[in-house]
Amino acid sequence: MQLKELLKEIEYTLVGGETAQGAGEPAGGELPETDISAVIMDSRKVCGGCLFVCIKGAAFDGHAFAEEAARAGAACLVVDQDVDAEAIRRAAGEAGRGILIVRVENSRYALACISAAWFGHPARELTTIGITGTKGKTTTTYMVKSILERTGHKVGLIGTIEAIVGDKTYPAPNTTPESYIVQKYFREMADAGCDCVVMEASSQGFMLHRTAGFVFDYGIFTNIERDHIGPNEHRDFEHYLECKKMLLKQCRVGIVNRDDPHFEQIIEGHTCELETYGLSPEADLRAEDMQLVSGQGTLGISYHVKGLMDFPVEVDIPGKFSVYNSLTAIAICRHFAVAPEDIIAALKDIRVKGRVELIKVSDDFTLMIDYAHNAMALESLLTTLREYNPHRLVPVFGCGGNRARDRRFEMGEVAGNLADLTIITSDNPRNEDPQAIIDDIKTGIGKTDGKYIEIIDRKEAIRYAIEHGEPGDIIICAGKGHETYQEINGVKHDMDERVLIAEILEEL
Repeated sequence: MQLKELLKEIEYTLVGGETAQGAGEPAGGELPETDISAVIMDSRKVCGGCLFVCIKGAAFDGHAFAEEAARAGAACLVVDQDVDAEAIRRAAGEAGRGILIVRVENSRYALACISAAWFGHPARELTTIGITGTKGKTTTTYMVKSILERTGHKVGLIGTIEAIVGDKTYPAPNTTPESYIVQKYFREMADAGCDCVVMEASSQGFMLHRTAGFVFDYGIFTNIERDHIGPNEHRDFEHYLECKKMLLKQCRVGIVNRDDPHFEQIIEGHTCELETYGLSPEADLRAEDMQLVSGQGTLGISYHVKGLMDFPVEVDIPGKFSVYNSLTAIAICRHFAVAPEDIIAALKDIRVKGRVELIKVSDDFTLMIDYAHNAMALESLLTTLREYNPHRLVPVFGCGGNRARDRRFEMGEVAGNLADLTIITSDNPRNEDPQAIIDDIKTGIGKTDGKYIEIIDRKEAIRYAIEHGEPGDIIICAGKGHETYQEINGVKHDMDERVLIAEILEEL
């Protein structure tokens, strides 16, 4: 593909350089004809004739490898910092070719636009749905996929658990992948016959321009709470909110939770057509007449949709957050003219791996797996489950090693205040001593009157919970969720809680 086509939608300046044929151009001049063989952002993968985008990351800065990329045969460098153009040209000369250097304002943003062009702007062939928010993104994406596929749509998905492209699945190292990967997935989806895609759009994704280069047809803002604030994420809540708000400037129709306390801040400056959902009478799509549903080891909730649509819904996932998640999915699928009966049937059958995932082990008590891995998530989950008036709430959890110690104290204190019995175990100890992590959790519980036991082996901890389950108990295996491994001393060992539970039941 020609370089001019890749840079067509980007403002740039030609800093200098020359093509392999020696057709040099002065700084600020027009780009000469240059054929690009690949778009690369990893200096280790540079190949002859490629365009290398220099990106500054947390650990490495691509600008530091500019000369190395030139020496490896790159045809063009895209930079957003000053580089030694003369040294880069000499390095290219060693490879027997010339090189062009293009300066942009932000190389991450440029990468997104270049990637979209490289793959032929595949988002234009799909109906794109982006979901952002502190909670609810993952569950809602699967709900939307389930509902739309029931009515004949072929839906791609990009999210925290995995990316689903036709019959293929890819593991997800990030909630929102790098922009090049997003566009690559979009192209694969379009080529596989998908007509739409639903994806989780994280605050980091917006901050790092991973979702740039296209406009979402529908953008959904589920909620926002204080999370992801720290030296490696967002400097404060305001910055976190500003990043998430970017969705409402990058979509055609924005659908926002009217009940969120920050609603007015969320919609400030939006450029899209706006719709709302929630429990508020001011919401365009509302949930009314909520009822808790329980029986024979299962939990759920029912309600009636009012406003823009009118029908009853029952979801076999407990809690008020299930109302919001399913209502969000309904608000999206309404735009696809999905019939109420199809929405009702799809939501009744929905299951999301590791998100309040009910595992049937007994008619007498309930057991579930959930990803709650910080104090806020655990508190929300236990508070929700307390509404079902269980005989006992029994969380089984640990905390990850090489992460903030405060999380351990906080989760311990939450469990001590809200649970009837806490079973402290190991999560991903990474390079820390599992017992030291457990001791920190115990310090948090020690601030309360909560009862606890400690069983360092996670399978044995779950076994204890099942063997000692009492009628009416709700047991929560928290923290691992969809993960299928346990990381110890830098090695990921296979460990899927669903498999552990099946093995325990067979052994019992």
